[in-house]
Amino acid sequence: MIDTHCHLDEENYEDLNVIINEMKDNYIIASGYDIETSKNVCKLIRKYNNIYGSIGIHPSEVKKFKISDINKIEEMISDKIVAIGEIGLDYYWDKDNKEEQKKFFIEQIKLAQKYNLPIVIHSRDAIEDTYDILNKYLKNTKAILHCYSGSYEMAKKFIKLGVKFGIGGVLTFKNSQKLVEVVSKLDLNNFVLETDSPYLTPVPFRGKTNHPYYIKYVAEKIADIKGISFEEVINCTTETACSIFDLNI
Repeated sequence: MIDTHCHLDEENYEDLNVIINEMKDNYIIASGYDIETSKNVCKLIRKYNNIYGSIGIHPSEVKKFKISDINKIEEMISDKIVAIGEIGLDYYWDKDNKEEQKKFFIEQIKLAQKYNLPIVIHSRDAIEDTYDILNKYLKNTKAILHCYSGSYEMAKKFIKLGVKFGIGGVLTFKNSQKLVEVVSKLDLNNFVLETDSPYLTPVPFRGKTNHPYYIKYVAEKIADIKGISFEEVINCTTETACSIFDLNI
């Protein structure tokens, strides 16, 4: 199994080493959302063989930085950095700096293209602008829409751009009908598994701290929705993740 998106900052866990070792021979892509958390990702990928990294400046953090600070993200790129992210647009928390968010998003897409890396996208209450930017700038860059919350109709538009979707614990929530429709109607090879740990913990642990290992519950829910085996979900999503992140595992 591969948890393609989680946040492994020590302050969110009682014992981070236990959380990581829980994954055993499974893999983790730890995500940064600003300069400091991206530095933390770089420490983790050096310490643990089964952790790879994604680094970037999240849209909700752009107020704290200048465009030139993207250079600091570039300086962290190494062999085990497999994506630029979490980047994108968030109009839920910040509506007054939309243009600045767009600038950071576009410049980080260009950074990913410079190093032939995929991007991991955060999009909240900004799906149309996200699509418009990707339609213009994505080109042949691989991309994952993290924690996809859009409609089935919108998903089909993103698929035409080559975008895949990160599916996490929200799928197990009772009010996730829109996401259930997306998962039921689209081919399995459009999805990768993610937890967004320590957030969005799936049932049966909802309300508690999320763990990367809990992707198994997301996989079980996908299998139930599509009427296929758990093993088929794991095999397909792992193959897709390896292809996007160029993982030789």
